[in-house]
Amino acid sequence: MKFPNHVIQRSHHGCRTFVDGSAASTAIKFVRDRGLDHAVEREKNLHPLLNVKNLIKSEPSKSLPISIISQHKDLLKIPYRPIEFIRKYPSVFHEFLPGGIATHPHIKLTQEVLDVDVDEHLVYESVSYRQLVADRLLKLLMISRMNKIPISILNKLKWDLGLPQNYLKTLVPEFPDYFRVVGADESGQLELVCWSKELAVSVLEKKAMEGGYGYSMGMPLAFPVKFSPGFEMDKKVKKWWDDWQKLPYVSPYENALLLSPKTDESDKWSAAVLHEIMNLFVSKKAERDDVLCLGEYLGIRSRFKRVLLQHPFIFYLSSKIGTYTVVLKEAYKRGLLIESNPLMNIRNRYLHLMRTVKDHDKDLSVSSGSSREKKASSNAPRKEAAADDSEEEKNGISNAFSGSETEPGDNNDEEDRFEGGRQASREAVAVSNGRTTRSKRRNVDLKAHLRDGVGEKKMKKKHGRTNPKVPLEANASGNVHRRTQQRSSNSHQKQ
Repeated sequence: MKFPNHVIQRSHHGCRTFVDGSAASTAIKFVRDRGLDHAVEREKNLHPLLNVKNLIKSEPSKSLPISIISQHKDLLKIPYRPIEFIRKYPSVFHEFLPGGIATHPHIKLTQEVLDVDVDEHLVYESVSYRQLVADRLLKLLMISRMNKIPISILNKLKWDLGLPQNYLKTLVPEFPDYFRVVGADESGQLELVCWSKELAVSVLEKKAMEGGYGYSMGMPLAFPVKFSPGFEMDKKVKKWWDDWQKLPYVSPYENALLLSPKTDESDKWSAAVLHEIMNLFVSKKAERDDVLCLGEYLGIRSRFKRVLLQHPFIFYLSSKIGTYTVVLKEAYKRGLLIESNPLMNIRNRYLHLMRTVKDHDKDLSVSSGSSREKKASSNAPRKEAAADDSEEEKNGISNAFSGSETEPGDNNDEEDRFEGGRQASREAVAVSNGRTTRSKRRNVDLKAHLRDGVGEKKMKKKHGRTNPKVPLEANASGNVHRRTQQRSSNSHQKQ
């Protein structure tokens, strides 16, 4: 592709950038997006749960002792104690004692999750889905300037790309005209075999061509953006942003490394590369470290970091699950993924099972276990969520990148205070109800206590009267009578 003359001239002579130009004095504040945070947090334990599911399924007996799962805790990415993790999802895992004589419980899968697993296997085996996965890998290879990607990096992105478990032996050989494996499996590389001009078109370019606006390569093309609720843009940033959107769009499948890395043109190309990569992921999100690892191999890691910091209207950075997650904002609406995907439909069914709690057929995972373990299991997600929020408030979202000095703000303090006040109100009502119950209980006990002779004697001794009702009226009447006699004697003295 030939770049327009003004792009090449500005790249050599330099131009105004966000960092070095007039907009540098104004930092873009980070504003939390509750909907996108929820989208990230909703799938928090899905990946480790499916790892455990696949491990159990691979066993001939279709079950495993909990000790084996504990030994592979780090490999399975289980966030806390495996036994607590297993007992948290009784609709997915069933805990039992084989033969009734084993000392360590065994874990097997429930029938509900096995039914979803069958449908998941059908998705991976379908011709249409395998073609989609092959196209994603081919596009990723064409984005790489060397047309190669190490297998180690692909394994990091296997979950995000939606690759089958054993894709090197099942998927890659089916597309010999697309790619091939060079070297050993784990230490080798996936290499491009044939360039596809049809697939070397970005998502933005395809939408512009289908829109009928007469788009051609190299023309200005704006990124779709979404602003988080409560975000306010400074006038200087707004001016820079409008000019940046009007710059020519350089395709991510073009090698634009000739552009100076400190120009807006280079910045827009880097944003185009990251935007296209995020669109290749089935959930349109991925962990920041994995994205930067791929960027390092592409030679534009620092540009990816700058894009994530300067363009929060395109890419959202969430820290809700103990790590930073990059989310493509345009792909979500009210915290839900807009684009329908067969694999994401299966994952949503797993999420539904994770949220399901059995009220019948009490399993060993519910009845067994000490109260301390149950309490720790219920409090583990709360502790992790509190740790995530406290860490974010302490360090700020900008500390996700080394060398960054910007500290974005958060405009949800009022909502947090409201949540805290609502919790305090619930606690106050609970305490009040407890006091009322205890007060009623004491009244009932007092009535029962006064029925016997001992209670009556104690009450008489305490109040100094034989009858708690009649003498009180007599005393009161006597006092009135005495006060009447005193007034009468005083009136005689005056006379």
